[in-house]
Amino acid sequence: MQRYKITIAYDGTRYAGWQVQPNAVTVQETLETALRDLTGEAARVHGSGRTDQGVHARGQAAHFDLENKTAAAGLRRGLNALLPGDIRIRKAETVPPSFHARRSARGKEYRYFIWNAEIVPPFLRLYRLHVRKKLDVSAMRAAARPLVGRHDFRSFAANPNRAVATHVRRVSRLEVRKRGAEIVVIAAGEGFLYRMVRSFAGWLIRVGEGAVASSEAAGVLAAGVRTARVPTAPAQGLFLWRVEY
Repeated sequence: MQRYKITIAYDGTRYAGWQVQPNAVTVQETLETALRDLTGEAARVHGSGRTDQGVHARGQAAHFDLENKTAAAGLRRGLNALLPGDIRIRKAETVPPSFHARRSARGKEYRYFIWNAEIVPPFLRLYRLHVRKKLDVSAMRAAARPLVGRHDFRSFAANPNRAVATHVRRVSRLEVRKRGAEIVVIAAGEGFLYRMVRSFAGWLIRVGEGAVASSEAAGVLAAGVRTARVPTAPAQGLFLWRVEY
């Protein structure tokens, strides 16, 4: 068996997320179908993690095993010829059998994109959250600073409907950038809880709108309880930007 690692970009608009689901079109299923059509092998594609319905990726990572060895460059070309235009294999490479897309990951970076203007360009409407009210970026940056570090982040996580061993995570970076009408929330860390980055974005938007004071960030974090003060931002603004190994 030869193990391969692929780096994938996709537009998540028409997919019910990454993971295979009954009666739904998913990114994982679409990749596995293309791989079976190309190689004749029913290989399972293991992702670095799940993305929700409507969430996009610039640098999702995954691995799979094939019995018949194939040149990685040819595998990338063949898969891209079979995949729909909203999924692309950016890179394919052979890796040792010990590599695992999820367990070997050292960290991830997500980016949440906001369009802060009266009108959002129509070609960006599926990839930016449109916020008309002018956001106070300085306040958003102040509210982000207390969230960097190792904390219990249950106040910023949604219920995944499954057991979670710990809500403690280390966030190495939570940055708010602005260029013109575009505001980007950049979150990087060793791992994130269910909808944690979208919760960061929802919270920071409320701060930027003036609905919540930036000084409340530490208190919300320390409370350890999810409340309506921390909304989950819509999916379309979120991109899995990169996975670090």
